[in-house]
Amino acid sequence: MGKTIVLNASPRKSWNTARLLKSAAAGAESVGAETQYIDLYDMDFTGCRSCMLCKRQNAERCRCYWKDALSPVIDKVYSADTLFIGTPIYLGRPTSRYFAFMERLHFCSLSYDDYSNYFEGSVNVGLFVTMNATKEFYERLYKEKFENYADEFKALNGEVCLYPVYNTLQVTDYSKYNMSSFSEEEKKEAHEKCFPSDLENAYRLGAKLSRKSC
Repeated sequence: MGKTIVLNASPRKSWNTARLLKSAAAGAESVGAETQYIDLYDMDFTGCRSCMLCKRQNAERCRCYWKDALSPVIDKVYSADTLFIGTPIYLGRPTSRYFAFMERLHFCSLSYDDYSNYFEGSVNVGLFVTMNATKEFYERLYKEKFENYADEFKALNGEVCLYPVYNTLQVTDYSKYNMSSFSEEEKKEAHEKCFPSDLENAYRLGAKLSRKSC
């Protein structure tokens, strides 16, 4: 049975990013994968503390030695077959929790002898990115940047799939907020038209990437 780790790097536990990830997890389970879903914002951790414990001679490679809630998660990722991770776009970038996770994940697998990658396994990765921006805006200003973020997961030696989700619904009632630059009618129309397909595609991607590992 393959192992699939699902990481929500959004602070919202039941909104767009979380729903996509849960659909991907269901897809993984449909092909027999054992899944674990983790909300990163529930955990107490920081980015890399530069303790250098992972660079000690004879240290176990691809292991973060800092004693906090994230280190066991990094162990799970490196022993998994598939990783799904999702983040909304905040100020043109992934969330702070996403970056903190990535610092820790990569640094403990990076050789300071020759800058090679210590990791010899293979983990397929699905990266879900949600945003208020339209597809046109994403492709013009964000696409290249987020493709580069996705490429960082190639260090896990598996297939990497980036799935952007555009023009998402931010709240259920826009009249309660100072958000007049957005049209509630247009947002809800886009949500009703596109988001069900995004959920279905997330399910399929979950099954596809996890099936290859089962």
